[in-house]
Amino acid sequence: MSDPPAKTASAVPAEAGTAAAAGTSATDTQPATPSAPAVSPDAPAPGTTNPDILPASHWAQVRHPEETDDEDSAYGDDNASSTASLSASILEYRTVHGRTYHSERGNAQSWNPNDALHDESMDILHHVSTLMQDGKIYLAPLDDDIQKVLDVACGTGIWAIDFADLFPSAEVIGVDISPQQPQWIPPNLKFEVDDVTQPWTYEPNSFDYIHLRWLTGSVPDWYALYREVFKALKPGGYFEHKESSCLLISDDGTVAEGSAIDQWGKVFTEAGKKFGRTFSVVEEGLQRKAMEAAGFEIVEELDMKTPLGPWPADETQKQIGLYNRLAIEQDVEGFLMYMWTMVMGWTKEEIQVYAAHLRRELRSPNIHAYYPQKLVIGRKPENA
Repeated sequence: MSDPPAKTASAVPAEAGTAAAAGTSATDTQPATPSAPAVSPDAPAPGTTNPDILPASHWAQVRHPEETDDEDSAYGDDNASSTASLSASILEYRTVHGRTYHSERGNAQSWNPNDALHDESMDILHHVSTLMQDGKIYLAPLDDDIQKVLDVACGTGIWAIDFADLFPSAEVIGVDISPQQPQWIPPNLKFEVDDVTQPWTYEPNSFDYIHLRWLTGSVPDWYALYREVFKALKPGGYFEHKESSCLLISDDGTVAEGSAIDQWGKVFTEAGKKFGRTFSVVEEGLQRKAMEAAGFEIVEELDMKTPLGPWPADETQKQIGLYNRLAIEQDVEGFLMYMWTMVMGWTKEEIQVYAAHLRRELRSPNIHAYYPQKLVIGRKPENA
């Protein structure tokens, strides 16, 4: 089915857990940590002593190179009744430098904005994910008569909508801390607002399939989360988790040390350490480790390279790179604003200067950047 024209929330609060967001507060949220003292241009980034991270002030001193004819400029410029049932607290969006985030409740901490601009980027990334999986939105070996499905941290709801269309006889639930999902949805789908990092209230052994994607930097205890997934699945049920690395790298050395692309992952990695929610899920192998610790049988583990830009020779990979670059480029500031200001101490203006450098590098056909993703599928044993 086609995407709905509006972003009106249709989520209903789950029975327990903390709820989140769909409105704006009158004032910007104040930083969670005290503002850092003035630093010299050569000092490490605020809040860290990691010598690999360049200070925020560095990017204002770097001159943009002249744009040459071989630069790829394909993208040109930088680019109600159900709502009434929500409690007032869900509608209390936090605002950070003009971007909105889920309400500040419980243990939930999603660093992605929940506004329309960022939702568009996430929906494009859903298309990227589908292209990478040969047009499939799931890879678990599911039966056609699957009965009950949960999409954890469903975001804009686009995956859950597509899955509900594919399996019209299945009951599909999408759960997220923020009610940013559309109102026009398949009849077999419903959205709930809940904090999935808290103990779950779903009936044990009730789901045939649980899907989770892209929660890096938002989970304080992956092992605890996987235990909740295991408990909620029926014996024989499948759990599929796809996660992205924050590191933007190359195999041929074209991502230079100290470049804007290089710094992206280094700053996020350091922010995750300070935040207590790792961005190194892929690098640490947490998906397999936490699945096995919870009791899952590993069915499949798949490593993927996600190109940034149309540099690959393969036509499918080229399309993936184009869409992936579009998703990142159109809202660089949205991806960075919360973690880099609230945790790392950057200013909005410093992020804007950095973002200009990043966009220029992303458009260069001479930089062959990508980021790793890992997809792991586990099965709950029949005798569990």
